[in-house]
Amino acid sequence: MNIPSGIFCLVLLAPAALGQVRIKDIASVEGARANVLSGLGLVVGLAGTGDKDQTKFTTQALSNVLAKSGIALAPTDIKVKNAALVLVQAELPPFVRSGSRIDVTVSSTGDATSLQGGSLLLAELKGIDGKTYALAQGPISIGGFAAGGSGASVVKNHPTVGRIPDGAMVERSLDFPFLAGNKVRFIFDDADFTTMNRAVAAINDLLGAPYAAPINPRVMEIAAPPELAADMIAFVSRVENLRLTPDTPARVVINERTGTIVIGENVRVDRVAIAHGNLTIAIDTSNLAVPSGAVVGGANTVIETNTATSAREDMAQVVVADPGVSLGAIAETLNGLKVSPRDIIAIFQALKEAGAIHAELKLI
Repeated sequence: MNIPSGIFCLVLLAPAALGQVRIKDIASVEGARANVLSGLGLVVGLAGTGDKDQTKFTTQALSNVLAKSGIALAPTDIKVKNAALVLVQAELPPFVRSGSRIDVTVSSTGDATSLQGGSLLLAELKGIDGKTYALAQGPISIGGFAAGGSGASVVKNHPTVGRIPDGAMVERSLDFPFLAGNKVRFIFDDADFTTMNRAVAAINDLLGAPYAAPINPRVMEIAAPPELAADMIAFVSRVENLRLTPDTPARVVINERTGTIVIGENVRVDRVAIAHGNLTIAIDTSNLAVPSGAVVGGANTVIETNTATSAREDMAQVVVADPGVSLGAIAETLNGLKVSPRDIIAIFQALKEAGAIHAELKLI
């Protein structure tokens, strides 16, 4: 474990922090999603920071571009320092139409050192079906820089990845037929029986009849009432803005790298005694210059190293936790022990092994 010294964060998810949320914050309408686009492109105009000559695919790509303009050159005759082959990525939002513009991310695929000052030549962005959905081009913004010489260099941010705001124009749109009928499905982020039951009950109470039905703990199908079927946009808006309290499993999330521990609302501990003590071992090394005796031309000294080792073990503290204690009691108990994040993680793991804590321990 690598936990920064002196840094500790214990987060308690109290009931008030959870509260009621909108359905649109924990679920999405089936079909209304983004699609991933990608393609290869060529960035030109770099100030000697492009791909090196041994990067063969860059010279081949540049040769192909020149061939389209009527200039025939073999890849071996091209020297590239101001060009780089890049991966171009974008997301096609739902309901976007032809002529709309979307952001583009550009990433170097070769050994270019920086894309600063470069401009992307026209590149096709394709979907998983192989069809072209957008065309991207334009100057790249990397939000940083890279500069230096043979002796020293300075780099800010990541100069081999950049963005082109509104850099791609949509050429092909996708249709989402989920509003064609009088039914719509909501896909919840987490599969939970209790949350689904609450959502179905809340929607049926809003509509005054059993129009909502669960397909499984994650998918819910809702039929629009006859008076709302003609305006599905308004119907979906009413449903997704309905508020409910989602249920969450008992879980303790531990980030060993940062020392952050998050305790869920439903975490409970059985009656248990916790003893904790620390063993501290200190090793102190000092160097002392001592004379080694007279020699010709004056006195000589040598360095003598002295090492002192001491061990100290703190008295163990025993704390008894009552059965069914809540978040406040758990926090008070841990604070009373005055332990470090590393020790708290060990205590939680020991409680789990002892079967005294009823929660899932999740390490991230």
